[in-house]
Amino acid sequence: MAQDVKLFSGTNSRYLAEKIALEYGQELGNIEIQRFKDGEFQPVIKESVRGAYVFFIQSTFAPSDNLMELLLMIDAAKRASAGYITAVIPYYGMARQDRKDKPRVAIGAKLVADLLTAAGANRIVTMELHAAQIQGFFDIPFDHLESTPIFYEYLKSLDQERLIIASPDIGGTKRARNYAQYLDIDFVMADKHRKKANEVAEMHVIGDVKDMDVVLVDDMIDTGGTLCKAAEVMMQQGARSVRAVCTHPIFSGNAIERLENSSLKEVVVCDTLPLETKSEKIKVLSVASLFATAIRNTHEHKSINSLFIRYMKKFEV
Repeated sequence: MAQDVKLFSGTNSRYLAEKIALEYGQELGNIEIQRFKDGEFQPVIKESVRGAYVFFIQSTFAPSDNLMELLLMIDAAKRASAGYITAVIPYYGMARQDRKDKPRVAIGAKLVADLLTAAGANRIVTMELHAAQIQGFFDIPFDHLESTPIFYEYLKSLDQERLIIASPDIGGTKRARNYAQYLDIDFVMADKHRKKANEVAEMHVIGDVKDMDVVLVDDMIDTGGTLCKAAEVMMQQGARSVRAVCTHPIFSGNAIERLENSSLKEVVVCDTLPLETKSEKIKVLSVASLFATAIRNTHEHKSINSLFIRYMKKFEV
């Protein structure tokens, strides 16, 4: 007999969880977050999860309450004898802390992995990690979804004759190359140098963008400094237009204002994070259908990778 599927949402990811549940064809489960005067909180699952496939949907962005809430929900389900617990984390926070690149620093991504496992998660589903090697921090099954199928459909609607893919930094070269290969177009990259975090000192373009429509691809937009600088440099090098596609819209500080005043024609993002401020330059594409299918495949013991293989066949040359 197949186990029941139960979908639950944390507080700040409910906007996305509701869309995922709608795509899946099932209402969200009943969970209450009890909050106390001192800031402490306690998730209470208001229905039986005994023996069920339980999926908790929660991005672990700031504040850290989102992570703690997810951990407590997982622990509650484990103690309620859930059959199998999956943490669905559209945006995996602390992903930039994936290595010890200077003395006496924490590896935050590994710590979060340990916490999720200790809480009782049996599987992790996330999207577009800042560093793919974070998957190796886990000793439980880990499904790493790509946002590329969502963006490919959008990019195929653009004029392919003058389209060129660009990476805003050397670290994103593989991502840019994958886009370029599937779209059968060229790609270039930008080489940036930072004096300190979140501040780009200088940038150079490696490749020719003259008279081309440039599409910058990245996994996240934090302050927007790198993207705006890259767009400016691309335009200086003779690009006809510059737009960006990025999965996670963190948008720290005055990022949206910076994007609006930049050379970027358009910024296309996913709804892995809540977007509180609107902008005419920002276009949001939903990941709900992709996550809903991943949840269904997990429950039915089907391949997750097959989602991308089937989708990409539409774009084979």
